[in-house]
Amino acid sequence: MAFAIKTEVSDARAVAFTFSAQKTMYGGKHIAADDVVFVFASENEGGLGLIARAVVTSAEPVARKPGIARQTPRVSISVRRVALAQRPLGRDQLKRFKDWNDGRPETELNFKFYRQATNKIVGISGETAAFLDGFF
Repeated sequence: MAFAIKTEVSDARAVAFTFSAQKTMYGGKHIAADDVVFVFASENEGGLGLIARAVVTSAEPVARKPGIARQTPRVSISVRRVALAQRPLGRDQLKRFKDWNDGRPETELNFKFYRQATNKIVGISGETAAFLDGFF
């Protein structure tokens, strides 16, 4: 399974990234070492969307806080960049894909990242991973 993360990125050209206690949705809690992850610099923090394809070098679940009934699973990951995006893909390019049942990779990304605009790690389909590979 491939994954994508949308989060704050301080240096888009870094060779390695560490993302601590990231919210997970849509299977994102299953991310593990050696998985492929597509890194999106969050527009909420001034980023421009897809910046890199990376490989997970470590993934550790974050312990739940005691006394809180409903908690979104969180994971801390470290990744190594293997490629930089060659063309843009972010909120501006994806916002027109709103037919949630059309099966398009663009719609899957819009739904998972921008319907609820919080930063997160998400699992993505093989079709969407293949689509994203076309940006490198």
